[in-house]
Amino acid sequence: MRPLPIFTLTLAMLLWSSSFIALKHVLDVWSFGQVLFLRMGVASGCWLLCYRQLGKFSYRKGDWRWLALMGALEPCLYFLLEVNALRYTSAGQAGMVCALLPLMVALVAFVLLKERVSRRQLLGFAIAIFGIALLGLGGVADEFAPNALLGNSLEMGAMLCAATYSVVFKKLSSRYGVMTLTALQAFVGTLFFAPFAFSAPWPSAWSWQDMAVIVFLGAFVTLGAYLLYNWSVTQVKVTLAAAYVNLIPVFTLLLAYLLLGETLNSLQWLACAAVLAGIGVGQLPTRRRRERAAATES
Repeated sequence: MRPLPIFTLTLAMLLWSSSFIALKHVLDVWSFGQVLFLRMGVASGCWLLCYRQLGKFSYRKGDWRWLALMGALEPCLYFLLEVNALRYTSAGQAGMVCALLPLMVALVAFVLLKERVSRRQLLGFAIAIFGIALLGLGGVADEFAPNALLGNSLEMGAMLCAATYSVVFKKLSSRYGVMTLTALQAFVGTLFFAPFAFSAPWPSAWSWQDMAVIVFLGAFVTLGAYLLYNWSVTQVKVTLAAAYVNLIPVFTLLLAYLLLGETLNSLQWLACAAVLAGIGVGQLPTRRRRERAAATES
């Protein structure tokens, strides 16, 4: 694998990890709809500033179904589930649930693309699900996670959306530019979350620190991280790119501890180990793949 996709994938994971911390902060200031509308609005504004780089959009007949599915999955359903998940669970636990993405991508690829799923991957998925349930049940309700089981379940739903999105985006990227598709997501998200934003009263006072966090979420995470990840998906296999999501739990737990003071108890650390063990089992190469690799090397 070339060095540049490694760097872009790692940076995208770091930015996504930091978004959990940032969202925890701004959800204390605005409603979830206002946060998402502002975030998508900032990203859309950035795209309008560099509209010349988007290129000509040459629509292909029949692609509206795939484009609509992409927009519905991300940003609409994904962010709707993730932001509400963070209302009930901690940033660190949400980051752990993100580690499910590689296995979910494999399952979605099996359903949509008929790619083979091994028994080992299914076993790993089952172990990881058990770990996530234990993570939610093993904690005590506090200010960081008032209902961790519900929050982690919502985050798992967000990961299912992200997994399906990864497969759909891979298909569309062979026909449309990465920047064009990423910009389209921002515009769709702004329109989708506008009704949520204006259905609740806005706070009377906004601090520049809170707005700085929104700008970070819109410009660096929604625009930057997605652009980095989407470009990387065009350079490597979608399952390989998804494997880098395993960095998110590490980055998120570290940032949540340093910036928010979040901690986990002994049972929850055991649950984290179960999640990572399940992911490790699910991503181990099968005997057939090992034999094929050995034959190639010889």
